Amino acid sequence: MPLPETIKLTPGKRVLFLTKDLELIRKQLYEGLELKMADLKVEDLLDDINTDTMTPAWVCFDYDPAQLARNAYAGLFDADGERVFKEDALLKGNFEVIVSGQRKGTGSSRETAPQAEKWAGIRIVIAASFAPIHERNNINLGQVMGDHAQLKRLQNGEEIALVEFTSDYDPVTRIMLERGGLFPFNKELAEGKLDLPKLSNPERPMTMAEKLIARHLVEGQGDPFVKPGDPVMVHVDAGYSHEFTTAQVHYFLGNEYGRDYQVKNAEKFAVFEDHLLYAKGVARFAKFADKIGTLVDMQNKFQKHTNVRDYSAVDGISPGICHQVAREHFIDVGDFVQATDSHTCMGGASNALAYGVGATEYAGLIHSGFTFVQVPESIRFNLVGEMQAGVTAKDVMLHILDTYAKREETLDRVMEFGGPGLATISMDERATLANMATECSAKTGICEADGVLWDWLKKRREATDTEIQDMRRKAVAPDEGAHYDGGVHEINLTDIKPMVAEPGDPTYGKLIADLDSVKIDIAYGGSCTAGKFDDFDYYARVVKEAVGAGLKVADGVKMFIQYGSEDVKRYAETMGYPALFAKAGIEIINPGCGACIGCGPGVSETKEQVTVSAINRNFPGRSGPGKLYLASPLTVAASAFTGKITAYKEGMFKEVPVTA
Repeated sequence: MPLPETIKLTPGKRVLFLTKDLELIRKQLYEGLELKMADLKVEDLLDDINTDTMTPAWVCFDYDPAQLARNAYAGLFDADGERVFKEDALLKGNFEVIVSGQRKGTGSSRETAPQAEKWAGIRIVIAASFAPIHERNNINLGQVMGDHAQLKRLQNGEEIALVEFTSDYDPVTRIMLERGGLFPFNKELAEGKLDLPKLSNPERPMTMAEKLIARHLVEGQGDPFVKPGDPVMVHVDAGYSHEFTTAQVHYFLGNEYGRDYQVKNAEKFAVFEDHLLYAKGVARFAKFADKIGTLVDMQNKFQKHTNVRDYSAVDGISPGICHQVAREHFIDVGDFVQATDSHTCMGGASNALAYGVGATEYAGLIHSGFTFVQVPESIRFNLVGEMQAGVTAKDVMLHILDTYAKREETLDRVMEFGGPGLATISMDERATLANMATECSAKTGICEADGVLWDWLKKRREATDTEIQDMRRKAVAPDEGAHYDGGVHEINLTDIKPMVAEPGDPTYGKLIADLDSVKIDIAYGGSCTAGKFDDFDYYARVVKEAVGAGLKVADGVKMFIQYGSEDVKRYAETMGYPALFAKAGIEIINPGCGACIGCGPGVSETKEQVTVSAINRNFPGRSGPGKLYLASPLTVAASAFTGKITAYKEGMFKEVPVTA
């Protein structure tokens, strides 16, 4: 349904302010308290509300948006661990506007977050800024987004023209939102009712992302040169979904296009069973076993209907985490990749343009073969020097998060990695750089192609010389003189030191050398960020040294290491790592997302427990109720033997006593 030409508040409907004072939220929900923006400051409102807070993992076990609405904001807890939003709280509160502070919707790409708001009655979302994927999901759903000044006017009784809410968008996005979202837009586009603007840019030097988008333009859009902000339709080469999201994709496609819907290019699209494989073994998720089973059944039906690549679990063992397996098996150099997960950007290590989208957008593109893109801005990181021993790409990203991301210089931009220092970084470590672009609230990350990439493709993909030559032709590098709205920044890898992100957010970076002694209860190595080949070499380096010194994991500490894929598992077994890890008292887990999303061994069980983890994000409750520090694989392994957060140094176990 098209949006009305003017936006006004509905008499009798309410506005919900998500304040930093959680008691004020409770009073609005349960006592009828009414607040006005005129009486508040933006600083009074919650910042960085992440999608895990809006719809925690267990809420996503319901693929029907109407059911999701019942537990909107189930992940917002007070200091005592009590839910602020009880079941049906938002649904029954008669709210049509929801208000927060900076960076609304950070974290996972899960479209369930804005769906839960919409189906609970919210039609206007107010914030100072929005995380890029979350903003796109709102647009796809036809949700109006505005700022605090507009809210003041609405609460004063003013009617505001819809164009004031849409004027800052590109012409295509404006049409899409005004038509009521992606599916109504696609229908009118297919019926020839929409006249989209044509490109008329002169030849210009372009960034890597711009060149890849220009290469993938759907025919008939004008000259093949793009600039940031251009609204274009582009062909999609590859993509995937997982059992957390496929059910919605199947549900939406059936509703929109009928039972006999078709998809394009099935060979380069896939489904994965990786996220919820171990959820039934986690006490708080066991009661959702039937719902998880339904999600898996829906994914199986989708796969059989579409014949996309099938990476389902066999005998209870997953082929691996979607992002790792996709780069191992079918993401090619120069591809444009879309998938229903925020860490899709990991594919950027292979000189591909890859990022996450919501289930609505994915359903649209897998059916049509193309999607809408607003050409993003870019920020360039020229890497020089070489990382010191004991430093990994994870530390580089924690540094970037603590500086550029914290200043929002990476927000909604493509993070481009190049420079002479890139040649010193392996493909697995480049995957870490690209993977964690989403933690920076960036659009994605992409690395230049070089000999390291070609050698990796020959080894991991067994690519032939002919295939390598073909991929060389598809590779992109930035043009000389390309413009970077986020600037060009030099990072001297030699200067990077071991870091952690303190509990609560990946941007809370701190040098381990400046960290007070932090005793740990759990050390976890795994996830798409840290379950790769190189990561297992890192774990093994530390464990071998510790075991050689007669040590085991420190008393009172549990360490878990989880494979990122079957290929990684086979490699580790060839290297003898499982026996080595077992000798140290480490639990090894088959491939899957596991503790990273709170669904497997390695999650904390109480809020007092402290975890040092190699995963990519540490939002409250993400991996259990305890305190979680993000760190590199080397730091995680070293800390397991000392019993406290410790940076690894070669030979350290001959010098550092184990802490009980």
